[in-house]
Amino acid sequence: MTKKALITGISGQDGSYLSEHLLSLGYEVHGIIRRHSVAENQNYRLHHLSNKVQTHYGDLLDVPSLMNILTKVKPDEIYNLGAMSHVRISFDIPSFTIQTNALGVLNLLEVYRTVCPEAKFYQASSSEMFGNSVDDDGVQRLTTPMKPVSPYGCAKLLAFNLVRHYRHAYGLHACNGILFNHESPRRGSNFVTNKVVKTAVQIKLGLVDKLELGNLDSYRDWGHSKDYVRAMHMIVNHHEADEFIIATGETHSVRNLCETVFEKLDLNYEDYIVQNSKYMRPEELKYLKGDPLRAKKILGWSPEYSFETMLDEMIEKWIKYYNG
Repeated sequence: MTKKALITGISGQDGSYLSEHLLSLGYEVHGIIRRHSVAENQNYRLHHLSNKVQTHYGDLLDVPSLMNILTKVKPDEIYNLGAMSHVRISFDIPSFTIQTNALGVLNLLEVYRTVCPEAKFYQASSSEMFGNSVDDDGVQRLTTPMKPVSPYGCAKLLAFNLVRHYRHAYGLHACNGILFNHESPRRGSNFVTNKVVKTAVQIKLGLVDKLELGNLDSYRDWGHSKDYVRAMHMIVNHHEADEFIIATGETHSVRNLCETVFEKLDLNYEDYIVQNSKYMRPEELKYLKGDPLRAKKILGWSPEYSFETMLDEMIEKWIKYYNG
């Protein structure tokens, strides 16, 4: 019998890659899309899948829409990827961030518990929950205290604990994947990795002459979205609902990201970078480096992309775009 998956946030980077992965495994894939006034901008990552996935208009803050969709689809697996996803912007719209990323999860959990409690549930948790808390060996793991330093991180931590609570209180197969930063050519260009890559290519082609950034000395553990959506499927299908960290175990600064990307284009990043305070966070998250050993040992997961090959793919995308 064909398994049915329901993905909130299906039109995002992870949602599109997860759809492709589940379709390759023979799933029937459904997704929830929030309505935008310009339809072309809300599902462009799904254009190549338009005849393969079934989408439904809904919103994590609209309980009746969630009730209708889950009742209609009756999914075997639910992947909650829907969120206000930009950490810096969460400082500008903290109330909406908390409502969507925390109370929206509560809404979905309640509907899931009521309509299809036999389904498996995956929550997209985040490394931002750790904040500036790090173990003595410079790594974050499940036992590391979580002290978020952004509205986004605070909301994700509440959602993380709600999922654990619903699992223990109601016997649901509800699990969390604590995913560290993951990127791809499909990443929004207002996120630092794709912003750096896109602008560096523009500079190389003579289209712009500078790149404005915030903190160059923050460190992140960057992987590829394709690798991380494989992990989502492994986590939700593990025989026991649990929490897992998905990361590369390597960390790079934004400065190193810039240096690497510009070098690949035969440019010196120092000639083009301008720091702008508007891109600084009111409270900075300085350092992230996750410990993926438990996921590798228990789930058998390992990344196929390296930091370098991920950036190569992103650079190639923008070169093709501007030469097209």
